[in-house]
Order: sequence, then structure tokens, then C-alpha cells
Amino acid sequence: MNIKKEMFLALIPFILLGCGGSSDTTNETDNNIPVPKITWQWQLQGDLDTSYDVDMYDIDLFNTKEDTINELRSKGKQVICYFSAGSYEDYRPDSDKFLEDDKGDELDGWDGEYWLDIRSANVRSIMQDRLDLAVDKNCSGVEPDNVDGYSNSNGLDLTYEDQLDYNKFIATEAKKRGLKVMLKNDLDQIKDLVTYYDYALNEQCHAYNECEYLTPFTDAGKPVFNAEYDDKYVNDEDARAALCKDATANDIRTLVLPQALDNSFRYSCD
Repeated sequence: MNIKKEMFLALIPFILLGCGGSSDTTNETDNNIPVPKITWQWQLQGDLDTSYDVDMYDIDLFNTKEDTINELRSKGKQVICYFSAGSYEDYRPDSDKFLEDDKGDELDGWDGEYWLDIRSANVRSIMQDRLDLAVDKNCSGVEPDNVDGYSNSNGLDLTYEDQLDYNKFIATEAKKRGLKVMLKNDLDQIKDLVTYYDYALNEQCHAYNECEYLTPFTDAGKPVFNAEYDDKYVNDEDARAALCKDATANDIRTLVLPQALDNSFRYSCD
């Protein structure tokens, strides 16, 4: 390896980590690109607990006060701000901006939430406004949710290409604003999107035996975050220990959390 390449590889964790966090402990993938070991907390409901000694918080964009975000940032934390990029939620402050034609079928199990027509110029404009809000509130990055509508019963005839174009649009617009961006779930499109996104965030890849889909991120030296909700990981210490062993071996930052993401309990594999 020549000196220039060696110096570049050494800088990758700091480039990826951005504002806040620590990357002095890393694992190496088969491609010899170090993956930053970023500890994290994910809470979207309830009174936000800011006492965790972690590198990164993932919190709700609308419900978290700017002062809270600034406080976390002042302590060297990354703050990733959650919003739904692919669904209409009737309780959000900007819900009146959506047109009736923007809405598709209701999300299964989520009253008042509907898939969005991600081809709509109006929908995209609203998402740009949400990204602007993330900048205004001093977020380090964003977690756009529900970016896999094409693979669900959406009532809009969305295609793989529709979703791919939209997810590239979201990532590009986030980067224009200096925001880091997470790819949430959407496992089937990871190979097409890994170069556009800084992180991957997955739910229950261990429970569903899908973690191998996330290797393009770790192979690229990009962190993968995961949440597991299964009762066996909550109540069985041996099952949780096995889970954490597998997560650590695969460079996945796994938490066992309540599905409500309300901080009622938390187990970390780090």
C-alpha cells in the first residue's frame, strides 16, 4: 500500500463520523475499510432522555425542541432527525400542505397514515421544506422513514424505479444542505443506494435473518444501525447475548428496544 492511500484510509472514520462521536475503536471489513463504532440511542416518543453516554441520538424532527438539539450538539453528539418521507401523517404541523391526490392507501396498522405519491412535485417540495427545518434546528442529519412504499400495498402503483429515483432525490437534497442521511430499511435497493447514503438503519434484520443485505454498507466502511423488538431478545439473556455476538461480528450497532421507541427499556450490544 502506498503512503497516500494509507493516509486516506486512516481518515475515512473521521470523514464518515462528521460532527460528534468517537471513532477510535473500529472493526475492519473484508475490504479493509474501517467501520466507525458509533454508539447510539433511538427515541421517537415520550420525554427525551438525553443522559445516555452515546455518540449519536436519533430523535423526532418535529417534536424535539431546537434547544435540546443544540444541547446535545454542544456535548459533541450527532443528532439525527426523524421524519416520514414516504407517508402522510395527519398530526404533523405541515399536514395541510398535502393534496388529496398525494395520498394512497393507509399504512397497515397505522391509523391516519397514508402512503404518499413520491412522484408528486408537491410531495417533494414538502420534503425539501422538512430538510430545511432539519437545518434550521441544527440537526446533524436525517432519518427519512417509509422509503420502501413501492414494495407495500400503496394504492399508487409505485415501481422500483419510482422509489429509487425518490430515494436518490432525498439523499441528494439532504447532502446539498450539509446533512448526513440514513437509508431506512429498503433492503432490496441497498446496492443501488449505498453510494448515496451515509448510514443504514434497519429494523429486525436479526429476527428476519436479513442482516446480510446490509453488508454493502459495512463493506464501504459505512455504519449500520439496527433495532430489534422481539420478546426473546428482551426477556432471554442468552438469546440477547447470541444476538449481540452476531451483531458485533458483522459490524452492526444493534439495540433491543420497545417498538414504540419510547425509552421504556433499552439493551445495547455495545
